[in-house]
Amino acid sequence: MVISNRKTLEAKNIHVSFGGIHALSGVDLSLATGDILGLIGPNGAGKTTMVNVLTGFQRPKPGAVILDGRDVSKLSAPKMARAGIGRSFQAARLFRNLSVLENLTVAGLGIGLSKAKATEQGREILRWMSLVDQADQKASSLSYSSERRVSIARAVALRPSFLLLDEPASGMNEAECESLMEIITGLPKRVECGVLLIEHNMQVIMGVCDRVHVLDGGKSLAEGRPEEIRSNAVVLRAYLGEDASRKNTRI
Repeated sequence: MVISNRKTLEAKNIHVSFGGIHALSGVDLSLATGDILGLIGPNGAGKTTMVNVLTGFQRPKPGAVILDGRDVSKLSAPKMARAGIGRSFQAARLFRNLSVLENLTVAGLGIGLSKAKATEQGREILRWMSLVDQADQKASSLSYSSERRVSIARAVALRPSFLLLDEPASGMNEAECESLMEIITGLPKRVECGVLLIEHNMQVIMGVCDRVHVLDGGKSLAEGRPEEIRSNAVVLRAYLGEDASRKNTRI
């Protein structure tokens, strides 16, 4: 897909430590609008920490986050969001006493839309995400999988240049995952954004991503096209152990 005036989001030499534990050690990655980048790795690899860095919830020491050529490493999470970096969380964090549509309307108001425009935008997002029948439902009554889709919809309502999704397919069945894959694949064109996707479901990662970046123990292990990553011996050892890599197993 071609997007004019492509923007870039880069992480350069990112280090994060918690006490004596190195959560990230010298990680570099880059994402451009129009692209979908998968971020994978075993549990504890540093994936969510990286997303926290990119969205202003965690400052790297040392390291830098560069948004379209500008160092934004010291911006707070709200300022990162206003700069065009949106995210969803592992826990949906919806406004549970508001309806689904009201959750999206609040997001639109947050970027300066009038209430009428914010509501109109919310309805349109719910329409193409096949959530319009839940527009008036209280967020507190949603199923777990619906919560996660509404969380993505609310992030989209912020009109981000970059959208970071943290395990959106968690808890979804096969049919729900297929629907989610269609939504994620369409995001770059509909929103004109880049997508960073953390996900343990390899069917989702391999089905939607242009590139995949692998972390292990807080360090970059590999990056490449999905077909390269799924048969990479170093990646296989990290996920499945030495024997799997010797048998030419694929993820």
